[in-house]
Amino acid sequence: MLPNALLGIAYLAFLGYLFLGISISADIFMEAIEVITSKTKLIDVMDGEAGQNYQIEVPVWNATLANLTLMAFGSSAPEIFLSVIEALKDLGSPAGDLGPATIVGSAAFNLLVISGVSIYAVGGSTGEVKKIDDMGVFMTTGVFSVFAYVWLYICLAISSEGEVTLTEATLTLAYFFILLILAFGADKYNQTKKAKIDNENTERDN
Repeated sequence: MLPNALLGIAYLAFLGYLFLGISISADIFMEAIEVITSKTKLIDVMDGEAGQNYQIEVPVWNATLANLTLMAFGSSAPEIFLSVIEALKDLGSPAGDLGPATIVGSAAFNLLVISGVSIYAVGGSTGEVKKIDDMGVFMTTGVFSVFAYVWLYICLAISSEGEVTLTEATLTLAYFFILLILAFGADKYNQTKKAKIDNENTERDN
């Protein structure tokens, strides 16, 4: 019974209110995850030359695994919750468009927009060159990001059109753990290579 213009303003204001609530919840969630991933512990290290022990502080969480698990879950929590809610609401009936649209849209936004803005922000406007610190982890996550879209197309358009089977769901979950293992291995390899180079430089200086 209200004019369309007034309804549009009311809907827009309510939508902004919901976005504000989601933003506050996501910020609190991400802060909690940052506290968890920044936790450190002291370990004893033996100095062979000095012949004594000393303690160093090391992170409890591996940075690569933290980014691929907790950080990824925290940044995508709103889309995940929307998909879960819609899936539970539509049990026994065809799935709606909200869940897949939010997941695919968020992944595409992260891959394309955030990557582009991040590169521009760290020096793209000034022409400054920024190098990737760990190319192995970058290539692993990049390949799996593209593979995720290909696998989604195979599941929904080729293998079992319009639906996801239990086998496809199991394989999808397994691919995530394969990603974690490969990324962790690439990270460890990069750390070993850096330590070897540092040792060679130290021996050369001595």
